[in-house]
Amino acid sequence: MTGRQPHILIANIFFAPFSYGGATVVAEEVARALHDGGRARISAVSLISRAELAAYSVIRSQVNGIDNYLINMPPGRSVREFWDNPRVETMLDDLIAELSPDLMHVHCIQEMGVGALRAADRASVPIILSIHDFWWICERQFMVRMDNTYCGQFPVDVEACKGCVSDHDATRTRFFALQEAAERAHTVTYPSRFALELCESSGLAPGRGIVWENGVQLPAPDFYTRQAARRARDPRVVFGFLGGPSQIKGWPTIRSAFQTLNRTDFRVDLVDGSIDGSWWRGHDFSDLPGEWRLLPRFSQDGMDDFYANIDVLLFMSQWKETFGLAIREALARGIDVIQTDSGGTTEHSAANPADLIPIGAPPQVLHSRLEHRLNAARGIDPIKGIRSFQDQANTFEDLVWSLLGRAEVAE
Repeated sequence: MTGRQPHILIANIFFAPFSYGGATVVAEEVARALHDGGRARISAVSLISRAELAAYSVIRSQVNGIDNYLINMPPGRSVREFWDNPRVETMLDDLIAELSPDLMHVHCIQEMGVGALRAADRASVPIILSIHDFWWICERQFMVRMDNTYCGQFPVDVEACKGCVSDHDATRTRFFALQEAAERAHTVTYPSRFALELCESSGLAPGRGIVWENGVQLPAPDFYTRQAARRARDPRVVFGFLGGPSQIKGWPTIRSAFQTLNRTDFRVDLVDGSIDGSWWRGHDFSDLPGEWRLLPRFSQDGMDDFYANIDVLLFMSQWKETFGLAIREALARGIDVIQTDSGGTTEHSAANPADLIPIGAPPQVLHSRLEHRLNAARGIDPIKGIRSFQDQANTFEDLVWSLLGRAEVAE
């Protein structure tokens, strides 16, 4: 260590300048808060796949003062190489030797592989492993069966996975190899109690887990003025949906519930979260009442623009998720939420068990909630206690120092 500033190496499948997904947002925002506050030196290792570059070549990029070492992954890799890639592990050995980090923070490492933990362990670098989804206990990553229904195992018994995988022997090998790798982490963090209990009961590093709740970007000071002005201009209730047109995100239920509404005094904003704008391509909303708008995906900087224009967030996930960033973003801005009983997404103070829609409930249940919301007064008060990324970074800094110690180190 140099002085009081630890050097943290982050491993995540994506990282700026190539960002995608909620876990990447968390990894980047916490890293930025620590870096910008002068509380840590941050480096990152992530992946790209570019045909014009040599296989396993490394490009060094820098965004906002954070170096990112991008490994170019070739096509045609074996199934095993998506979770255990010896070539990447050797490259990580070399990178860790070159950078000499004080701690490695491992996020989502699908395609990078569990060799990231072995490399850090060999170099005697303490490891914090942060779980964002169920990749560590489910080959399919989200515990969603091939028929797009939620698996529902609690705990996960790999012997019960035979109907979901093509090679059960390989699945068993993967399951226990990932458990062995996770044991190398000094601490395993989870964004919710639900995720922690499911993973630990399934054999993943039992006793090493803590709940490290995700932060979100809180509203800017002018948000509520903009929100009030929009509501004054347009008396209609506006619903927002970020999930995309998939069964597992509840789109068929949403469509059916709206289709039976006998009124038109509302608008629905659908966000296309895909990189290429393909999610809603070919979808027709002409048979649905009300006004329907398609909006492009937005960045963290554009978040207030979206939420200032809606009154209710629809979160109809049909699987048990680990957290639910969008729900907290909405509640922090006084946006009402209609949601399913979807695991860690419900662990917030506004969740009333009686209001949660059971996974698999028929569209009529959502229909009645929509009718109630359309007849209710507009808006709710912002929910207190929603953590910011700065709050999350502060908690992580305490966790880092609990591993490294606060002893003075000579310059």
